[in-house]
Amino acid sequence: MAPKKAIRKEEWDRRLHEVQVTKDDLNRLIMDYLVIEGYKSAAEEFSQEADIAPPVDFESIESRMKIREALQRGDIEDAITRVNDLNPEILDTNAGLYFHLQQQKLIEYIRQGRIEDALEFAQTELAARGEESPEFLSELERTMALLAFESTGSAPAGIAELLSPGQRMKTAGEVNGAILESLGQGKEVKLVGLLKLLGWGEQLLADEVEFPRM
Repeated sequence: MAPKKAIRKEEWDRRLHEVQVTKDDLNRLIMDYLVIEGYKSAAEEFSQEADIAPPVDFESIESRMKIREALQRGDIEDAITRVNDLNPEILDTNAGLYFHLQQQKLIEYIRQGRIEDALEFAQTELAARGEESPEFLSELERTMALLAFESTGSAPAGIAELLSPGQRMKTAGEVNGAILESLGQGKEVKLVGLLKLLGWGEQLLADEVEFPRM
């Protein structure tokens, strides 16, 4: 096998500096990050300082953060009400998202030891939805399996994780993404996407050339 071609650091740095990135492009990346991550005050200040229009209304940023906070503390009803106040079509047109919110509500009943409420809620609100989709039914069965164990310590990891903070964050992330999509905004921070692309590009180039890694 022939040795890889090597690019010296000096040449690599020169090529990097030849790439033109405008200040406007950088400002839009920063604004995209502030909006998606929910930094309303910082986004407002940056919009004025950089003279750049935000891709969404600032009030929608605050609404998203309140919804995320409600989900992370387990207040599913408050989150659903706020989502509907923001845009009722989000849940009306996304059966999977609505099911996951109802599933999270069932999890919260079980977390609080409200077993009778959990059983009634599962029967009246989730059983019919479980019949609509094999995926929904599987998730419902997994959630109800929590009732079979006296403590989460004795439950299999795939079931016990439903009561972890990570499950709330997962649901909050799904809701956040749906709201962003409804606003015409991407779900993932563009800067994160660029870093992933950079890593992929470096790996691809490394198969052919020796070069200074960033």
